[in-house]
Amino acid sequence: MRHESPDDTYIGKPLRRVEDRRLLTGKGLFVADLRLPGMLHVAVLRSSHAHARIRKVEVDAARAMPGVVGVFTYDDLGPARQPIPLVVPHPELKAITWSALAPGEVNYVGEGVAAVVAVDRYLAEDALAAIEIDYDPLPIAAHFEAAAQPGAPAVHPEVPDNIAARVAQSTGDVTCAFQEAAHVFREELRIHRGAGMPMECRATVARYEPLTGELRLWSTTQTPHTLARVLAELLGLPLARVRVTAPDVGGGFGPKVLIYPDEVLLAALSLRLGQPLKYVEDRREHFVATSHERDQVHQAEIAVRADGTILGLRVHFLHDVGAFVPRGIVPALLTASTIPGPYHVPSYEVEFRAVYTNTTPSTPMRGSGRPQGIYVMERMMDRVARELGLDPIEVRRRNLVQPGEFPYNTGLLSRDGSPRRYDSGNYPELLRQALERVDVAAFRAEQRQAWSAGRYLGLGLVLYVEDTGLGPYEGVTVRVEPNGRVVVLTGAAPEGQGHQTFLAQVVADGLGVAFEDVQVLTGDSGLIPYGFGTYAARVAVTAGSSAHLAAAELRQKALRVAAHVLEAAPQDLEVSAGRVRVKGAPDRSVTLGELARLAIGTRVGYNLPAGIEPGFEASGYFRPDQSTYAAGCHVALVEVEPECGLVRIQRYVVVHDSGRVINPLIVEGQVHGGVAHGLGNALLEELVYDEAGQLLTGSFMDYLLPTAPLMPAIELAHVETLSPANPLGVKGAGEGGTLPVPAAVAQAVEDALSPLGVHLTRAPISPTRLRELMVRFGPEPGLTADSRR
Repeated sequence: MRHESPDDTYIGKPLRRVEDRRLLTGKGLFVADLRLPGMLHVAVLRSSHAHARIRKVEVDAARAMPGVVGVFTYDDLGPARQPIPLVVPHPELKAITWSALAPGEVNYVGEGVAAVVAVDRYLAEDALAAIEIDYDPLPIAAHFEAAAQPGAPAVHPEVPDNIAARVAQSTGDVTCAFQEAAHVFREELRIHRGAGMPMECRATVARYEPLTGELRLWSTTQTPHTLARVLAELLGLPLARVRVTAPDVGGGFGPKVLIYPDEVLLAALSLRLGQPLKYVEDRREHFVATSHERDQVHQAEIAVRADGTILGLRVHFLHDVGAFVPRGIVPALLTASTIPGPYHVPSYEVEFRAVYTNTTPSTPMRGSGRPQGIYVMERMMDRVARELGLDPIEVRRRNLVQPGEFPYNTGLLSRDGSPRRYDSGNYPELLRQALERVDVAAFRAEQRQAWSAGRYLGLGLVLYVEDTGLGPYEGVTVRVEPNGRVVVLTGAAPEGQGHQTFLAQVVADGLGVAFEDVQVLTGDSGLIPYGFGTYAARVAVTAGSSAHLAAAELRQKALRVAAHVLEAAPQDLEVSAGRVRVKGAPDRSVTLGELARLAIGTRVGYNLPAGIEPGFEASGYFRPDQSTYAAGCHVALVEVEPECGLVRIQRYVVVHDSGRVINPLIVEGQVHGGVAHGLGNALLEELVYDEAGQLLTGSFMDYLLPTAPLMPAIELAHVETLSPANPLGVKGAGEGGTLPVPAAVAQAVEDALSPLGVHLTRAPISPTRLRELMVRFGPEPGLTADSRR
């Protein structure tokens, strides 16, 4: 099927993803599908203790079992014994990172202690049971609020107070703002710990070739180039001899951005054994061995005038980083800078403490700190509206940053230390379009009737701003093959975002070829020398812009080479449908494939034109000067069932601004998936640890995910305010659907239950918590009820 583009452009067209047919017909290639000659299988013995010294590991019985090739502990790993380097440092961070296997002490349930290599995974798993470990239990700091208190057990002796970092920043005069305020309101707000839970757990295949000295790794990573650099550094190999490939990946959501101990472990063991090795994480392991995120508790104060306009905001919060900080304190930094959102906050003070605990490390997950920040700001806006008897929508409208104020400098620093300056936006238009789709007056009439009939309907409306397009760059090479096909190479590894489609659209437009003639190859450090990966809603901005620049450069080269062939000036030529032709004389033309053959040098005796380098390709490395700022408005309409505490989403409206939309179908899919993730965060998902650091919700029996019956039909509209920060005018869209959902649902549920005086300060709003509240109308942390009005 050819995709017609009547106006000769592909950007902006809702083209179907070229990846889908292959994936839906079972022709995808995932790491678990790899079968290499002589491949062995690895299983990891993980700690059952949250904190303990390892006195002794007895492996003789396991080594003697049939099919076992080797059993390895920390002492067997040679250069791979050193801690995995910190990828995102911060000057205030006391960083403790993890290792391939535990070096004498375990710090969370799920930390790897020993590894078995066997001829198949079943035998490797059987051998784990034969390993005996003598643990000396140590005091446990399982909960971050207690861990931050003086005298709490130390997770690491190097950080006796468990405070991994203390970071503060402020704008304006907060003290004066609170003194001048007509009203000051305070809240304690809590946000759950959760997990990404992709369909595919993590997996790695490592193969070291002794003859060539090349280490090849296939991984479910989101960052092939970063993983290659770290492996080369740890193992003492030339970077040119390390190649990392991310084949098809069944979801990432942030946790797969890390450099995991088992990736280093497999690389080190393959070097030692000289054979390919495979490790595939199972779901039970995934619950404890793959990183989590979200756990925070906030003390927030807002100072407002009598009409609800904001004068100042003061927020202090704790953030649980778990046992290690393999990616620094990114979520907490993002929470701190996200809180003001799309609103005028003239004076703002924020301080957080990142706390070590004996739990699975907490690192960026879809949204990375921003859902917490949005939840805090939007809950405070609702508090203002309720206390002052104002319409919550009007309170938001009064405080919005206006279109004429862009670029808007918040006075804050972003996670990378650069100024947080909103590049473009139209927040009142987002609100207007949302209200155009939801008749609030009609809903209020329906709500009053429902209350009189014993039904509880509610409406929640929130706005948000999201920084996207994080640098420093993403590389893209565009190449025309001698057969005329166009190949696009990038290290950005997709996990469902549609890279192979939208990058082809960008290149087809930029080069002047048919969309079907462009093939995009992704996620391989061997394809292009430099790259970073797919995370932080960055690929459309960075890789998209790099593809645009590379295509434009290659187009210019095509004109120069064709000018020599057609004996015409470059300015008299045009590129269309894969041909360069003389303007006004379409019979005088040459195909891009013919030019590629000339430029590559396949014609013996042919000399390239002066100033033309061999080859018919160009590379782009777009380096954004700042982040781009997407924004949106979400409206949730819910019904709460008092008999069982269930919250049913009746309607969900999203008005989203991600700049120029390259492919509306892909963006809508990203937003829909994000809303589903957000609904899980809002209503269901919570990882709970007991005092011994044991995970109590370690299976899908206890950790609930959103399913089809929960999902409403999402109504979506786009506002396109082009970003001046990149040549395409795009902003990221991969995370925005998730960010405001917990806040929108909390407002809607609180609105539904307003006759009961319910006040929500905790996410998720589980059926159990809600039911207990509605039955007894008594105080409960995060859910309190006044007497009936």
